[in-house]
Amino acid sequence: MARGVQQPVNALRRRDFLLTGVVPLLGLGSPGAGSTSCILLLLTGGPSHLDTWDMKPDAPSEVRGPFRPIRTNVPGIEISEIFPRMARQAHRYTLIRSVHHTAPPSHNSALETMLTGLPESILNRDRERADDVQLRAKYGWNRFGQSCFHARHLIESGVRFVTVSMFDTVFDEMTWDIHGWRPFSPISCYRDVVGPMYDSAYSALLDDLSDRGLLGSTLVVSMGEFGRTPKINPSGGRDHWPHCFTIQMAGGGIRGGQIYGSSDATGAAPRDQPVSPANVVATINKALGIPPDAEPLRELFL
Repeated sequence: MARGVQQPVNALRRRDFLLTGVVPLLGLGSPGAGSTSCILLLLTGGPSHLDTWDMKPDAPSEVRGPFRPIRTNVPGIEISEIFPRMARQAHRYTLIRSVHHTAPPSHNSALETMLTGLPESILNRDRERADDVQLRAKYGWNRFGQSCFHARHLIESGVRFVTVSMFDTVFDEMTWDIHGWRPFSPISCYRDVVGPMYDSAYSALLDDLSDRGLLGSTLVVSMGEFGRTPKINPSGGRDHWPHCFTIQMAGGGIRGGQIYGSSDATGAAPRDQPVSPANVVATINKALGIPPDAEPLRELFL
């Protein structure tokens, strides 16, 4: 599994912040592969869809959580208040709100399923670049922000597939893994730490790729390994829930400003257009010009 940075930002080494690859998995480098590249953002820990991109403001308090939805720049699409920058970029990405799988709700098993559709391993390789300080600041002076900045450099230099892992571990640091009890995170970290970190880096990445004319040929996939339980637990957090969650796709021929699929009233299960990990991998393959093994989400493409 991809690993994150272990040093302070001013001491980053290439092996610590970026791992690129999934080459044998997705067939990159095969003769005849298309010209589209991909940046995969692994939201380690499993983001709560109910507190981020599939909010249920009309549900009971133990379901809807502490955050309120805000409007985006696309009429009819709302996301969590913890993502004010993302709210201004909704025309660029698609929210897929009906992803689900049957893998065990453990981080490693679920992540392998999301990456492959099957329980297989991935290979990684790395490269490095340093650069414009003002631009790097927009991404955020943290390991995830700087990893996203370097991911854009790698794509610009011709790398076909870059994987960025947001966190190195879910233990004893603020992550998406909001069980609400130690060594895991409280739900408040979405507002105070994790949400702002992701909001800045993701928005800056889409802006940067767009400004350089790379967004049309770079698929940006952002996903965790599962979602979180619809009902808040006794510790004030949410536990693992693979039965329904949200991922995002932008660029690479994907039409922005849309929502694919929906969840039921409490975010517990897909209501329509259920999406499996195999469908997700097939959609990535289609964008990259690789014959898919399963049915891609064709409605997402321009």
